[in-house]
Amino acid sequence: MASKLLRAVVLGPPGSGKGTVCQRIAESFGLQHLSSGHFLRQNIRAKSEVGVLAKQYLERGLLVPDHVITSVMMMELEKKQSQHWLLDGFPRTLVQAEALDRLCELDLVINLNIPFETLKDRLSARWIHPASGRVYNMEFNPPHVHGIDDITGEPLIQREDDKPDAVAARLRKYKDAAKPVIELYKSRGVLHSFSGTETNKIWPYVYTVVSSKIRPVSSKEAD
Repeated sequence: MASKLLRAVVLGPPGSGKGTVCQRIAESFGLQHLSSGHFLRQNIRAKSEVGVLAKQYLERGLLVPDHVITSVMMMELEKKQSQHWLLDGFPRTLVQAEALDRLCELDLVINLNIPFETLKDRLSARWIHPASGRVYNMEFNPPHVHGIDDITGEPLIQREDDKPDAVAARLRKYKDAAKPVIELYKSRGVLHSFSGTETNKIWPYVYTVVSSKIRPVSSKEAD
């Protein structure tokens, strides 16, 4: 098994369970879980130059442009050169993937291929705590008190683009942007796609693939 540092990415549309899978991989294999959403929120809170710029796009319900998110992620990855890491939410476009190429070569790309109907149902039932990015699903992961964040007691919101009529357009937009990224990594032989409707059923297969690249930090397979 290679002793070099592992560079991995999890790709998947909104609602695919990407965050959950990343969390499990990070815990099972000791990888740094690097979420583009987390770093964006950090920059917005800190009122950094890119944070102020990103906030302007997000407040208008627009996607953060490639050059802004790339600038945030490159800055973070520069600090993590001596660690194994796992990217979540980046790269989402071919331009972002090409920027990442200039920094490093990926060893493993996991693609979560979830049916459209499942994504639509999950997103429509999804509420978030804006400050932290904590996500709740009213069907399988509801808050203790309806509409209230478990940790801070602050109100939850449903994002405009999680509302049923916006979901289909959002998923189409993701698919169009992600297709060339998926093709790129497929052509390099580093892509592993997993299909299904339940994260718990997909997880053992993901675990096996990651295990072929890096040893788990404990011998017990995560549930």
